Amino acid sequence: MTTVDVHVVRVFVDPSGAFGNPLGIVDGAKVPAAARLGVAAALGYSETVYIDDPATGELQIFTPSIEMPFAGHPTVGVAWWLRSQGYDTPVLRVPAGEVPVTHSGDLTSVQADPSWGSAFTWREVPSAADVLAADPASYSDDHTYLWSWISEADGTIRSRMFAPAMGIAEDEATGSAATQLTARLGRPLHITQGAGSQLLTTVVSPTAVTVGGRAAAAASHTFTL
Repeated sequence: MTTVDVHVVRVFVDPSGAFGNPLGIVDGAKVPAAARLGVAAALGYSETVYIDDPATGELQIFTPSIEMPFAGHPTVGVAWWLRSQGYDTPVLRVPAGEVPVTHSGDLTSVQADPSWGSAFTWREVPSAADVLAADPASYSDDHTYLWSWISEADGTIRSRMFAPAMGIAEDEATGSAATQLTARLGRPLHITQGAGSQLLTTVVSPTAVTVGGRAAAAASHTFTL
């Protein structure tokens, strides 16, 4: 048996360090490729990342049920964690392509093509109260992104995301969806998702959007393989 360290980072926390979407981070050398999906399912995070080379940023991303070519919350979280461990990794390499990384103060951002993310069913509702009142059990589509303007003038949005087909009843913070919504609306956004996680986006070009936010370390643990 092999004992594997699992580092946990809460990604897209608010300025006080609350909320955030937990991310499992694992040394890829410790887990064979054939076992990675099973370990991700056992850990139960919305995504688990296996870092195959911290210097070059080579990694794989898994939900409890599938491998993802790209996802925003894991890449932002890994970029933050690698920097906290002393690595200078300006680009992450995921199956979808290269992901440039930027750090500014306490914010970590990644740049990606919005088309890399999953296909979402977009449901705009009249108010933030309608977003908060939604029952995840009512959404059986693969990926449903529910959102409302808080202030259209300010570019602030309230949202939730339901993805039962990925083994995720509700995702606390979804970076790839944020990139797609930003591209659809053609403007920078400040998104509050889930219980209170916060995502910040900018438009670079029609095929490049940044998504970023704050992150915080959570308690690490081990897993026996």
